[in-house]
Amino acid sequence: MLSELVLFKTWKHQSPQPSRALPLSPRPLKMFISQQQSHAACDCLACISSAPPPDVVFKALGEVLVCTLIVLFWNLKVKLVSTCTQNQREPRALPATGPKMIFDKVKKFDIVFDSIEVDSPPVFSSADVVSGKVVLELGTASKVESLKLHAEGFAKVHWTESRSAGSSTAYTQNYCDEVEYLDRRETLMQADNGELTVLQAGKHEFPFSFQLPEETLVTSFEGKHGSIRYWVKAKLHRPWNTVKKIKKEFTVIEPIDINTPALLASQAGTKDKMARMWYRNLGQVSLTAKIDRKGYTPGEVIPIFAEFDNSTHRSVVPKAYITQTQTFIARGTMKQKKSIVATLSGDAVGARKRETWHGRAIKIPPVGPSILQCRIIRVEYMLRVCVDVPGTSKLSLELPLVMGTIPLHPFGSRTSSVSSQYSVNLEWLRMAIPEQPEPPPDYCAIVSDEEAERNMSPPLIEEDFTGVLQRPFFAYVQEFRYRPPPFYSEVDPHPQTPNMRRRCMTC
Repeated sequence: MLSELVLFKTWKHQSPQPSRALPLSPRPLKMFISQQQSHAACDCLACISSAPPPDVVFKALGEVLVCTLIVLFWNLKVKLVSTCTQNQREPRALPATGPKMIFDKVKKFDIVFDSIEVDSPPVFSSADVVSGKVVLELGTASKVESLKLHAEGFAKVHWTESRSAGSSTAYTQNYCDEVEYLDRRETLMQADNGELTVLQAGKHEFPFSFQLPEETLVTSFEGKHGSIRYWVKAKLHRPWNTVKKIKKEFTVIEPIDINTPALLASQAGTKDKMARMWYRNLGQVSLTAKIDRKGYTPGEVIPIFAEFDNSTHRSVVPKAYITQTQTFIARGTMKQKKSIVATLSGDAVGARKRETWHGRAIKIPPVGPSILQCRIIRVEYMLRVCVDVPGTSKLSLELPLVMGTIPLHPFGSRTSSVSSQYSVNLEWLRMAIPEQPEPPPDYCAIVSDEEAERNMSPPLIEEDFTGVLQRPFFAYVQEFRYRPPPFYSEVDPHPQTPNMRRRCMTC
């Protein structure tokens, strides 16, 4: 019955049907509905009494067959997709002797530097010798073409800036630059005749050694828009295998000795400002500051000598900062990043009053040394002494600083500051400075007995002075030597007794 209905529907839609217009008034509409009902009844009688032609029947059967095949293929596709998804979620474990163990012959591939302290990273300077070894551990025997070493050092900067070329056009501008400081290549293992080298299973070590350039390098640095890095890279070449690489960085610190006249010079400055609020003058604020030298090392204390003169009718607050400025340069454009590394706040200075700092101390935290020799990266420090005036901008005075790596020697200058008496913790440079002065050397250590006897004049020879008036007179003077100084001692060997009356220095 269903097939007959499908055939009838198909034949009915293919037979042309006359179009009937739908009347709009109510009475003709009723007559039209009755006519439609009578026509439908006639169509049903014609359907019962007549049958569709054979071509229509075959076309309908073909459409049913195609629909059935589409449904079958769709169910098969859904089943295959579900099976693949389940296999991906639950992968099968390969056996221990599968392909993974066959191709994974390298168990360990590492670079080890020759360093006294194993836990700490290696630190080098210009003209130092960098030495170490490349460790290769194989699970099975393997053929190796070559093992090469490459040492590099670069200073790189990169940042982006958004620009607009109109109301609806915008683009991004890239700024980048680099400077090469180190490029050294070595071949640790390679056959002379170009054949392969067979390495047996086990651990193999390949030592290496090279010298850094004697010209001044740049201290390692990591910043927001650039970095200065040094590293050693090893490459293992094997036939029918990808190149295996290992990279390890090392640190370079260029020494900056602050025991130089330029860094031992004192830094001072004076600044004043007329404080204003709207169109009203509040008065003048003046600032004078001084530090005894320009070069310092991390961990030291900077004594600040300053004077603040407040001629306004408001209280002002003096402050001091140590700022770090990182400057990145590329394609003639400069990008800076400033940060405060140490702060110091003083007491408020009242209206019409003056405040003086007699060596107010600010401690330098652990920071990196100054970088002044690089073309694209600079790291500078500044001591900023300022006065915070309410209602107007600050009065600021900047004094330049240089962060060094070699601390001030106790005997470097007689006018050295009291900050040099503070101990400096620079164990990473292994530069110890004696806490107390050493005693002078012994007199015998300078002039030996043999040298003293050799320098003495020869003994006198007795002569006949009968004819002394007939010839010139010569005087014989024995060489005189002072007694050796006493042994050095910090305790007075002749202390004053309590009963001894003090002598007046004027009488």
